[in-house]
Amino acid sequence: MARLDARARAFINRFQGGFPVVDRPFSSVAAEIGIGETALIRLVSRLVRTGCLSRFGPLYDATAMGGEVVLAAMAVPAERFDAVAALLDTLPEVAHNYERDHHFNMWFVVAAETRDGVRQALDRIGHETGLEVLAFPKEREFRLGLWLRLDENGAVDAVPVPEHLRPHPRPPAYRPDDTDRRLIAATQAGLPLLPRPWQDLAHRLDLDEAEVMTRFLRLMRSGIIRRIGAVPNHYRLGLRGNAMTVWDVPEERIEAAAACLSASPWVSHCYLRPRHGERWPYNLFAMVHGRDRVTAAERAHRLARQPTLEGLAHAVLFSTRLLKKTGLRRAAA
Repeated sequence: MARLDARARAFINRFQGGFPVVDRPFSSVAAEIGIGETALIRLVSRLVRTGCLSRFGPLYDATAMGGEVVLAAMAVPAERFDAVAALLDTLPEVAHNYERDHHFNMWFVVAAETRDGVRQALDRIGHETGLEVLAFPKEREFRLGLWLRLDENGAVDAVPVPEHLRPHPRPPAYRPDDTDRRLIAATQAGLPLLPRPWQDLAHRLDLDEAEVMTRFLRLMRSGIIRRIGAVPNHYRLGLRGNAMTVWDVPEERIEAAAACLSASPWVSHCYLRPRHGERWPYNLFAMVHGRDRVTAAERAHRLARQPTLEGLAHAVLFSTRLLKKTGLRRAAA
């Protein structure tokens, strides 16, 4: 667990989203937390370098770009686990990968700009590993967003996403053009940690700084960029209780069950996904978080006792290792 000073905690607590698209954004942010621009850039660089942040920059939504994001799982023999994880680490389509304490012990997210790209990646993983890949495409989204809060003692917990950063109805879909795609490729691993990051991107891509900023704002309005800010490594920061709860919910109870789960401040993600027969009878997925495994287990148990959820068959799969977390990756144009 990382030990962070007051300024680092203040930055992470405030800027997991909402990083401004202005000519000197670090200067604007620095003024809010009582630190100089140069000191803030050094702070963010240190947080990324030490792994407290997975990255710093825009979070892209492959679905909003016309692509697809699919959760998948495999039952990997223990003696092959590390080798299979290493293979998935090399694939740009694999955005996240976790070990979980279940027969299906490797859970990963495949994201691509086209549905064919996702299918091809899943087929490749199945072919190269010789293992069955269960795919769980999102059928409905009820909640999305994890926000961490570090207290003065350094303890971390999941809290609701600030109201001004929660998803809102989007305007008609915007499809990025070639220049947008170049910007996405240049920033998918993070923003330049420089006083004028948009100017640096403009120089690299032979664009005007104002155009870069305009394009970023448009990508945000369209939902292609969900938010811009710090992406905390919750394991490194000490949020050790991370459980994927899965529920077998009859069709007529889905709305009520999803609303109950989504209303909980401990739930960051809630999706309806397909079942896979007797091998996987669950169709409603919700991530539950706590400072430690005991806390997360108690929260999952409390949810199961809610009248709306009581009596539903369910399981709790704890994340035991973070194997990969990069977000969407695409090749440079």
